[in-house]
Amino acid sequence: MGLRKFFEDLRQQRGADAPGEAVGEAQVAERMAQAYEAAEANDYESALAIWGPLAHQGVARAQNNIGKCFGDGLGVDRDSALALRWLTLSAEGGDPVGQRNLADVYFRGEGVEVNAVRAAELYRVAAEAGDGPAQDMLSWMLVEGEMIPGDISDAKRWAEAAAAQGIVPAMTRLGMMYHNALGVERDAAAAARWWDKAAALGDADAQAMLGAAYQLGAGVPRDGVAALMWLLRAQAGASALAEPFIHPTFAALSVAEIERAKKLADLPLPESA
Repeated sequence: MGLRKFFEDLRQQRGADAPGEAVGEAQVAERMAQAYEAAEANDYESALAIWGPLAHQGVARAQNNIGKCFGDGLGVDRDSALALRWLTLSAEGGDPVGQRNLADVYFRGEGVEVNAVRAAELYRVAAEAGDGPAQDMLSWMLVEGEMIPGDISDAKRWAEAAAAQGIVPAMTRLGMMYHNALGVERDAAAAARWWDKAAALGDADAQAMLGAAYQLGAGVPRDGVAALMWLLRAQAGASALAEPFIHPTFAALSVAEIERAKKLADLPLPESA
């Protein structure tokens, strides 16, 4: 029996007696660890063979993992319909990651019509359960305010929650909120602090905005070498935000300063302050 047929049979048998004995929490944790180890080695067939019976027994994270594999074509042929079915089971089972991944499906319209409202609902449920990427995505949707009604104060709250978990785009967004006075008073220093955190973690847009801040002396001391260093990193990361600032920064520096900035840009990223 192929993996695709195996998982489809598991889905259809939901609610029937599971094959074999139910496993306890310790056994579930052990088997999930084995599956993750296999997945990390790109052996998704072995991982799926472990997740399958666990998913049948109602382990929501295993259901999520199967759905994600069908969605991304990992170990099985890509199948958006089966991804939707398994992620729905996981979300209904209360797994925040499954809720977030199901939200992604509705947001992108993979195997289902695009439904931003439903996506936002699922992101919010996952965010309230503490899922950092869901908090970040909900924050972004609330800032944009195009697909769902905007709410800047709520967007800031969720961005802060996501940033506290190390979600880098949320840090960059907080910098933009302080820079543009969105839901807060304009605070160039706070904007620069958030961009510094995100820039040190590799976010190209944050690097561009931090470079601009150093060029203009906005929230940080004016420093042309630091400005060019961050702008060059942002340019290498394909941030379009660097383009308006990089040529004026070059023009304001000496040859020696430009060479110094280039050398600094080639170094490993410094730790954020």
